Amino acid sequence: MTIAEDILLTVLAFALFGFVHSVLASPGFKKKLLKEAGTLIAFYRLVYNLIAIFFFYLLYEILPHPDAVIYDLATPWDFIILIPQFLSIAGLIWTLKYFSSLEFLGINQVIRWFRGEYRIEDSDERLTLRIEGPYRFSRHPLYLFTILFLLFRPVMDIFYLTFFLCIVAYFYAGSFFEEKKLIETFGEKYIIYKKSVPRIFPFKISGK
Repeated sequence: MTIAEDILLTVLAFALFGFVHSVLASPGFKKKLLKEAGTLIAFYRLVYNLIAIFFFYLLYEILPHPDAVIYDLATPWDFIILIPQFLSIAGLIWTLKYFSSLEFLGINQVIRWFRGEYRIEDSDERLTLRIEGPYRFSRHPLYLFTILFLLFRPVMDIFYLTFFLCIVAYFYAGSFFEEKKLIETFGEKYIIYKKSVPRIFPFKISGK
């Protein structure tokens, strides 16, 4: 296969992954599942995340890896470029202070279910409106700092760049689905917040 064909295959495979992932995360699918599963939906987010991680890893491994190198930084630039990567790690740690990782992973839901404390109205997660800390600059700081961490690297090849751009596109598309649910839950309060803080990157683009 040519490099162009490898890139196209990677984009199509990731698009399929993103489509299925988004459908399974959609409110409509969850409502149907809730009717069938009842409080067992408490296990949904954990299973959903585990399956997503497995297939993401599978995609990364089985897709063609063209060895065309875009750049390979020489010393000292290969060390200098790691500085923003370390800063992005600090940003992720900062974000986690305002973010329930156990709720995001689905572990809290399972714990509540075993304790008999799971509320059916929570569906697959208990949403919290976060507008402090890094959420003052980005509505999705977890996406922002993950993107920065993945971007800054001393060696860049065609496959990694393609995969990286697919991840950025998926994060951006996924944020629309997340915010639709947040608006349904928090209403005008989130709409006001949305108007004042950028989506992912800490600058405004056409009011988005």
